[in-house]
Amino acid sequence: MRTARLVIALAVVVGVATGGCTAKPKEVRPSGDGPVSIVVPTDAPTIQAAVDAAKPGDTVEVSPGVYEESVAVKTPDLTLIGADRNDVVLDGGGLKSNGIVVTAERVTVANLTVRNYNLNGVLVTGFSDETGGLARGSDGYQRLDADQFPALEGFAVRAVTASNNGLYGIYAFDSRNGVLEQNYSSGHADSGYYVGQCEECNIVVRDNIAEYNAVGYEQANASSTVTVINNRFSDNRVGLTLLSDYQEAFVPQREGLVGGNLLSNNFAIQTPEQADGGYGIGIGISGGQRNRVIKNRISGNPVAGVVLSSAEDIAPNGNKVTDNVAEENKVDLIYAASERAPGSGNCLAGNEFATTSPRGLMKTWDCPKGSAEAAGPRFENPPAPKGISFRQVQAPLAQPQLPDALRGAPPAAPKVDVEALTVPATDLLAKTTHGTA
Repeated sequence: MRTARLVIALAVVVGVATGGCTAKPKEVRPSGDGPVSIVVPTDAPTIQAAVDAAKPGDTVEVSPGVYEESVAVKTPDLTLIGADRNDVVLDGGGLKSNGIVVTAERVTVANLTVRNYNLNGVLVTGFSDETGGLARGSDGYQRLDADQFPALEGFAVRAVTASNNGLYGIYAFDSRNGVLEQNYSSGHADSGYYVGQCEECNIVVRDNIAEYNAVGYEQANASSTVTVINNRFSDNRVGLTLLSDYQEAFVPQREGLVGGNLLSNNFAIQTPEQADGGYGIGIGISGGQRNRVIKNRISGNPVAGVVLSSAEDIAPNGNKVTDNVAEENKVDLIYAASERAPGSGNCLAGNEFATTSPRGLMKTWDCPKGSAEAAGPRFENPPAPKGISFRQVQAPLAQPQLPDALRGAPPAAPKVDVEALTVPATDLLAKTTHGTA
């Protein structure tokens, strides 16, 4: 599986990454002692001008239009919301780095489209400098210090369409206690959604769609707990990955929950190529530990439904795979821990799996005891078909507006009833997707 890379490392010119006006024109904010709404372009000519003028508790409402700007949100307790999800468009034009960068706590971004940026559509991160801009990033040899940059507390990205951005669609890094829900992501050369580097994360990723990405959803060193439920990760090159990665703090990734998701037909060709060549896989766990994979439908993946493998010297230990339905995969589960990092304690129960590699794991991996320490057969992903530029991936269909029930919902992780999860139908969230290309 691919090795995650710090996108923050690529934001070498902070001014370009955050962009926009830095002045705070007080005159654009309507008068009032309490929270107010600032309407773009009625009250402020640009989204950035409105955000700069806002105070904690305010709402920036964006009217329909195409806004060729990057927006940096440095004010806490702010809501940035579009009047129409499909007609409020932030467009990087292939020239700007990031669409929306959030470095303040308890910010909500909702009901708009972010497209054609060279790095990320929406980035939420605790790695901010003294001005609230992005901190200088890792060069691949030096990690950003998690003690120096404590995690951002509280965020929400809801009903956002992210398409045709160079790396990630919606990216939460060094952030905790948040939610990504009812978003759509397509045409990303890394992944549609990414959650990385947090301890006691308390993040919920639910009811999202990812298609035509190199990877639908990617999670690295984000642990205890990230709950990924009721999503459609279909028609990508790889559906979902849980990774342990030495380029980020808090190794290993552990104690996540992946439940009630559809991971199907992850062999789309008209997509950007996956950096490490992954292709045709529903779920990949590389060095992840003590994760729960429950009640997912994993179907039509031509290489494997689930792959458990090592990440360098990090073994896949204690993962519990239960009550999943696998259909029409070449192999339903492949165990490929290396001799350098043999895994143990992985267990299977209640799954509808027809095939495993090695054979017989359904009998020898019974829960709760699980597997003894062992390596598996060497796994090499077969050559993937040549991909296309992220700029060439077809545009998304119109997506539904933010539901009234979520307007005003707090920028924090909602409570989840795990016991209520069910295996989804094959048409989960299919109405506004293209299908395999």
